[in-house]
Amino acid sequence: GGWLMGASSFATSEAVASLSAPKVKIYTVYLGGAGAWPKPEFDAAAEKAKFEKFIAKLMPKFPEVELVGGDLVVSAKEALPKIAARDDVAGVLCIHLGIRGDLAGIVNCGKPVVVFSQPYSGHQWMYVSQAQRKGKRVALMATRDWRELATAIALLKTVGQMRQSKILLASAKAGARARDIRERIGPEVVDVTTEQLIAAHKAVDEKLATEFARSLFIKPARKIVEPSKAEIIKSAKMYLAMKQLMADAKAQAIAVNCLGGIPIQILGYPCLGFAQLCDEGFVGACEADLDSTLTMLLFAYAFGKPGFITDPLFDTSKNAVIHAHCVSPTRMNGPGTPRAPFNIRTHRDDNRGASLEVAMRVGQPITCAKFIDDEAMLFSTGRIIEGKPRQFDDRGCRTQITTAVNGNAQKMMDNWSADMKKYRDIRTLLHRVVFYGDHTRSVHQLASLMGFKVMPEC
Repeated sequence: GGWLMGASSFATSEAVASLSAPKVKIYTVYLGGAGAWPKPEFDAAAEKAKFEKFIAKLMPKFPEVELVGGDLVVSAKEALPKIAARDDVAGVLCIHLGIRGDLAGIVNCGKPVVVFSQPYSGHQWMYVSQAQRKGKRVALMATRDWRELATAIALLKTVGQMRQSKILLASAKAGARARDIRERIGPEVVDVTTEQLIAAHKAVDEKLATEFARSLFIKPARKIVEPSKAEIIKSAKMYLAMKQLMADAKAQAIAVNCLGGIPIQILGYPCLGFAQLCDEGFVGACEADLDSTLTMLLFAYAFGKPGFITDPLFDTSKNAVIHAHCVSPTRMNGPGTPRAPFNIRTHRDDNRGASLEVAMRVGQPITCAKFIDDEAMLFSTGRIIEGKPRQFDDRGCRTQITTAVNGNAQKMMDNWSADMKKYRDIRTLLHRVVFYGDHTRSVHQLASLMGFKVMPEC
C-alpha cells in the first residue's frame, strides 16, 4: 500500500489525510412535465437546467461521487431500462418536477431511491410512505430547500460506500457473522491474525514512528501525565502498523481485540492509533466490536463525523448518561477541523500503555447510536453537560462526558439492550457510539434506504 509514502512530511506538517473512500455512481432522473401542477405552462426542461446548475456547484464536496443519467422523463418506462442496465449504480436520485410523472415506477426500479419533491410538484409524495411499508428502499425529501440535495447525495453515497467497504478484524474471528454483515449492511470483514499485527508493528521504521509520535501526540498534547516517550512511540508504531495493514487490504476500518487479544508489552495499546485514524476519517475501533465499527463507518460516510465508542453508565439524578472510554477522537467535528484539547494518560484499566484524555465541547448536541443484530440501530440524542478533564471522575476510563438525554434516562436504563436478539456479549450489550450533532432525520432516511430499523432508546 502507498498510504505511508511521504510519511515524514505528513508527520512534520501534521496534515490530515482524507478517507480513501470507495467511488460511487448515482443515477439522476428528472420526473414530470407540464400539467395541472405545478401549472399548465410549466417548462420542465428549464427547471431541469436550473437543478443541474445548482447540483454542479454541490459536487466539489463529493469528489468520490459521479452522477450519471440525467434523463427528463414523464413515464418511468423511459428510464427504467437505463437504470436496470447500470449495475455500477448505488442508487437513484429522483427529482420530482410535476404531477405528470410516474413516481411509483421509479420507486420500483430495484435500487435505493431518494425522491426530492418541491411543494406543488404534484401529489405523488403521498405514495412514498406506502412504498416504505412494503419494504421499498426509498426516502422522501419534501422541501423547498435545494441545499437538501447535498444530503440526498450524501445518503446515496453512503449506501454505495458501505457496500464497497472492507473492515479488518484483528486478533479475533468474525466467523459466520461476516456473511450476515456482508449481506445485510454491506462491508466485507477480513480477519487479521495477531502474528500479522506483530509483523506489521515490527516493520515500522523507528525514526518514522518517533516523528509521528512527536507531531501527532507529544507536541500538541496539553500534558503528558504518566506515559514515557518510548511508550508513546510504541503507540505511534501501532498506528502506522494498523494503517499499513489497512492500505494493503484496501480497507476503511479496523477493529482490534485489544483487551486480552494482543501482547501489550510488544504492541502497546492501540488507543492513540484509533484516535488518529478516526481523526483522519477512517475507523479504528476497540475490543473487536463490529457493531460499533459498522456504526462509525456509516456516520463517517454520511456525516463526516468520527465516533467516540463508549462504556455508558447512568446518573439518573441528572437525567443523564455518562459516556467513558480510554480512546476518543480529537476531531469530533470531522477531519480537518480543530483538535480538542487532550492529555496523554495511561490506559486506566491497568495503568499501562498510552491513551488520550480528551476535553469535549460542553453544550454540544450529540447522537448516540449502535447497530445491533445487523438489522437495527439503537438510537438516542442528547447534549453534553460535562466534558472537561477537571470534571472527570478518577475512576473508570480517561475520556468522560455526561450527556443529558432527550427523553427519560431511567426508562433508557431499564430497557437497556432489551431489543437485542443475538451476538450478546459484554461489548454488544454495553457499548454505544457518540457523535457530534443531532442526526435523527438523516438516520431514519438511511434506515429507509438500507433496510434497517431504528429503535429509540429513550
